[in-house]
Amino acid sequence: MRRFLFLFLLVSPIFAFFISLFIGAYHMPMVDIINMVLLKSLQLISGVLAKITLGKLYFDVQIPYPSVYQTVLFKIRLPRVLLAMIVGSALAVSGAVLQAIFRNPLVNSYILGISSGAAFGAALAIGLSLGLGVTPLAFVFALLAVFLTTSLAKIGGRITPVSLILAGVIVNAFFSALTSLLKFLMEHEKLASVVYWLMGSFANADWHSVKVAFPIIFAGCIIISLMRWQLNVLSFGEEAKLVGVETEKLKFAFILIVSLITAASVAFCGIIGWVGLMIPHMVRMAFGPDHKKLIPLSITLGASFMVLADTLARSITTYEIPIGILTTLLGIPFFAYLLRKTGGGWHA
Repeated sequence: MRRFLFLFLLVSPIFAFFISLFIGAYHMPMVDIINMVLLKSLQLISGVLAKITLGKLYFDVQIPYPSVYQTVLFKIRLPRVLLAMIVGSALAVSGAVLQAIFRNPLVNSYILGISSGAAFGAALAIGLSLGLGVTPLAFVFALLAVFLTTSLAKIGGRITPVSLILAGVIVNAFFSALTSLLKFLMEHEKLASVVYWLMGSFANADWHSVKVAFPIIFAGCIIISLMRWQLNVLSFGEEAKLVGVETEKLKFAFILIVSLITAASVAFCGIIGWVGLMIPHMVRMAFGPDHKKLIPLSITLGASFMVLADTLARSITTYEIPIGILTTLLGIPFFAYLLRKTGGGWHA
């Protein structure tokens, strides 16, 4: 039974992917959606083969469906679904990594000040109309927040878990205060845009977002997956040094990767909480703390959860609910159940 569940969770993004494509304000038959996805895939494969063989091997694949169908599917739903899956994977695996490093079940990817830094960058772009775009500034300030956090946390040439958490609190407070100041000074119309962005949403997802976020997050997830066995060693804390592991360098490498993929996520969709806290715990409850299983399942389950949550957010009412609100509403009862079931205990 557990092996079946493991395999199902590994492939769950495939089912979540098609379920999300089937659901939307504009109705399209399921068969038509599947056929269009298959035909589009054949088109892409044909294009790749044509480039490789210099046009000698090319298949002319047409998609015989109305243009409105193709616009809704390929320009609206598909990039949104893919971005939601990418971001869900990033946030979930980030939470799993940081919980292992700090041996703390309450740690998530926003502890480094990433969310508050990105929020300030977005507020700056929206409020001052700088013309640089919300995403680039959010990404830059998210990375700046990480740099400030790690710089403040470095005491005597080394970073400890306690100093990093305290530095994250300081940087979060700093950027939160700056964001509040901007919100206080900006016009009402711009204020509404900033508040909506802070709630988290995939409404502005497009192919540009996917093309920029995917390489960063995919590379980060691959590196973490390849190094996941070392997280088991780090979970032992100071005892890991006894077997010759350079824990400080290893922790810094993981923190840097987590910072990059989280910053890329926050920059495109705003602040979405609880995913990095909830998903690793769900996997841990079912399969234990071994990161050889925990990391890949956090990636796939995070992707499935985020895309299904976004589907619910855009279809439960006639207007779209910000995804950050929905993940919080889903996360709180789960965590309350988890607390009652485990008594707050956690074993790395």
